[in-house]
Amino acid sequence: MTGEHVILLDEHDKPSGILEKYAAHTLSTPLHLAFSCWLFNERGQLLVTRRSLSKVAWPGVWTNSVCGHPQQGETFEQAIVRRCRFELGVEIADITPVAADFRYRAVAPNGIVENEVCPVYAARVTSAVQPNTDEVIEYQWCELEDMLRALELTPWAFSPWMVMEAADDEARRAFIAFARS
Repeated sequence: MTGEHVILLDEHDKPSGILEKYAAHTLSTPLHLAFSCWLFNERGQLLVTRRSLSKVAWPGVWTNSVCGHPQQGETFEQAIVRRCRFELGVEIADITPVAADFRYRAVAPNGIVENEVCPVYAARVTSAVQPNTDEVIEYQWCELEDMLRALELTPWAFSPWMVMEAADDEARRAFIAFARS
């Protein structure tokens, strides 16, 4: 998957250009557009993934199911489907917005910065997980309530964006409602 870019955002969160994905993620990453998606199975269990050790930021860290960057001319839903297929080899359905206004800035232990306007979604997995090991080295299905408790008690063990997403009361309620639906 070469040629991926990020959509840069200005101080009003409006698109202001594009930059190659790896060139954008540095010690002073500019604000850009992203998405985060929590995937659930038919039993309401959450799919958590462990990032590949070759990732530039937060290698080897456990996180929510899939994240990525929409490409120019691509909707969030199209980007989510594309990344789910690429990272996890899965088909999905019922893509549902959870936290449309989520944004964060976090600095990885190696100094790489994430600086994103990052709407959060939930979706349902409809096929077997077949991870791309360049992206995901492990995965696990877990009960949502157990994961929410783990995020509260051991936030250092997970990606900062996952911890922040779960800490948002509205998003938390939406995840619980989605898992039970």
